[in-house]
Order: sequence, then C-alpha cells, then structure tokens
Amino acid sequence: MQGKRPEISHPVIRSSIIVFFKMQTIKQSFKVEYNYSIFFTNNLFDSANNQLSEFFNTYAEQGFQRKVLVVADGGFLSHHPDLPEKIKTYFADQVKHIQLAKDIIVVPGGEASKNDPDLFEKLAQAVDIYGIDRHSFVVGIGGGAVLDLVGYAAAVSHRGIKLIRIPTTVLSQNDSGVGVKNGINFHGKKNFLGTFAPPVAVFNDLTYLKTLDDRDWRSGISEAIKVALIKDKSFFDWIEENVQALAQRDEATMSYLIHRCAEMHTEHIGSGDPFEFGSSRPLDFGHWAAHKLEYLTDFEVRHGEAVAIGIALDCVYANKIGMLADADLDRIYQVLVKLGFELYHVKLSENDKVNLRNGLHEFREHLGGRLTIMLLEKIGKGVEVHEMDANIIAESVDVLEKYISEKRVLAAG
Repeated sequence: MQGKRPEISHPVIRSSIIVFFKMQTIKQSFKVEYNYSIFFTNNLFDSANNQLSEFFNTYAEQGFQRKVLVVADGGFLSHHPDLPEKIKTYFADQVKHIQLAKDIIVVPGGEASKNDPDLFEKLAQAVDIYGIDRHSFVVGIGGGAVLDLVGYAAAVSHRGIKLIRIPTTVLSQNDSGVGVKNGINFHGKKNFLGTFAPPVAVFNDLTYLKTLDDRDWRSGISEAIKVALIKDKSFFDWIEENVQALAQRDEATMSYLIHRCAEMHTEHIGSGDPFEFGSSRPLDFGHWAAHKLEYLTDFEVRHGEAVAIGIALDCVYANKIGMLADADLDRIYQVLVKLGFELYHVKLSENDKVNLRNGLHEFREHLGGRLTIMLLEKIGKGVEVHEMDANIIAESVDVLEKYISEKRVLAAG
C-alpha cells in the first residue's frame, strides 16, 4: 500500500539501526546576547526632551508597524493626573512612526498588583485587543511591583514582547526596575510565577521622585545599603556621611545614590549568574526575612522597609556567631535608624518566631537548591552560608526588639 513504511525484517540490519540510534546524541548550545541601557533624565514626556523619541528611532526600519501599549501605576497617576495626555501628545508629535494604543491601561500600585491574578489576565487581554505583537512594545510606568507584573505579562505574551520600564520610585529606579526579573505572587508565595526577561530600555525620570511620600523615599535606600554592605565599603561610607541629606530629601544626593546603586546592580547581573541557574543570590542579602515579613504584615510593611529589618536581623545573627564585629554592627544600626527605619516588627516574634523561621524554608524552596544565605563578614564583604541556626535567629529577633525598646526609652527621656 502506498505510503506504508516497509517492515525491516532482517535481524542484523534491524539490530544495526537500533544500535545506531541509541549511540547518537544531539547536543545543542547557543548564546543570546542581551543589551539594554538605563537612561537618567528629567521630564521624560516633555516636548523638549527627545531621549525617548531617539530611542524609538532606532526601531524605525521599514516593513513593521510597531505599536506601544502603556500600562501605568494608578497610585502614581493620582499624583500625575495629566500624564496620560502628555504621553499621547508626545507620541503624536515626536514618535509618529509608532502607533500608541488608544487607551492607557491603569492598574493598582503596590504589592496588590502582584497578588491579583485578574490583573495579569487584564494585561494579556490588552495585548490581544490592541494587537501588540513581538515587534511592538509594552511600556510599564510605576513602582517595582507594577513593573514586575507588567514585565511578566510582556514576557509570556507571544513568548516575549519588548519591554520598556519607567520606574517611579527610589526602590525601582535603583534596584528592581533595572534588573532582569519579572513576576507575580501565587498562593501566598512571593514571585512564585515569573520570568527572566531583560527590558530593552529603562528610563529613570528623577522628577517623579518629588511626589513620593517619606516612606517610599526612604524605602528604596535600603537596597542601596544592601548592595554597599556586601560589595563596596566606600559606598557605605558615602551613605553614612550623607545620611542626613538623604533623610532630608536632598535631590542631588539621592540622584547619586540611585545612579551608583543601579550601576552596581547591573555590574553584578552582567558578571555573575543573571538567570540564577545556581542557588547563589548575593543581592538577596536580608531578603529571606523581608519576604516573609511582608506577608506576615499583609504588606503593611513595604518591601524596602522589610529589607531594612531583614538586613538588621542578619547582621545581628552574623554578630552573634562571631562573624561581624560589634563596631560594624553599630554603624549599620546607626545608618538605618538615622534614615528613619524601624528595625523591629511585632510579627517577627509571632507564634514564638515559628512563622518567621518558616520563611527560611520557603526561601530555600524558592532558590530551587540548597539554602544559600548571604551574611556579612565586615562592611563591604559578604560571605555565603548554607545553614542558619533557628535558636540564634530567635535570639537575634530578641536583640532587635530590645534595641528598639531601649532607643524609644532614650528618645522619650
């Protein structure tokens, strides 16, 4: 019968074919190079600012009708209600070869954006409705949580749409917004669903920081302290010297801090393990406890505030096991407190501290390998450990509680 495969009945030939296929292994290896720039600017959508239009001009080749879908943080827009019209005017006047979707999609700001699966579906539907294809762009404007959500939706729609991030907080401009991670929360676990998908560009508009409240201004500084403590003593010294200017919202001082912190994060990503194939994540210093504390407080404690507490907790732990000197611990305490961070929250002690310690198991699970925690040997030098003693963690919590209580008594007196 035509089309029917002939049977191979000869035993020697049949055996030879089986052996041949068993012996053959096809190996595949290729590299993908990623390049993106982090631009520092002011008044990005002002008619006199051509930084964004010049970027889009690099995507002006014939044959494509590129489109742009803008997704914005609702909390941010409440302080900048005229921004949607500014964006539409900017594209109409300066980026005529790229079609802007007629609607700007607004999502809630803060961690709520990562906890609601309906928001992810809303963005995926918008990509479909407005015909945003792989040659087009999704632009995320907002804080780190919104950028995580938008980045995840862009990365999985059509297997990857070009992402532009416009971070609007200190935390996102110096840390999350300049990296390669995107994600949303799932069943009470932070960033359980996510991707590694670098943006094609990041635009840090420093004028957007002016409308931040004091908590959000302060919150992002903890990530700069984190990276300074584990990588660059001179940067920590600079933060220590400029702590009052930072606390008093000096814009020039904050501008330098953001630039240096973003620079150190991108250097680490480029020189290390950007897609985290191993279990080593140095930039998660202070984060195992921070992630758990966020959930225990139902995100009343913001990410940067939780990181500050996580840093303090791990530094106390390092001190108690004889790794970190008293003098270094005191310097870290002083910087965090002068910036206005609380170093203890009652949820740390809840359920005899079992809830907090469960965060260590969850962190190990998230790493996908053996537990790897960055601790501090001295200011500017972190070291990795692969186990932590539950009793010493509990004692470290007690130290923080006592430290804060004493500080409050002194302040009251």
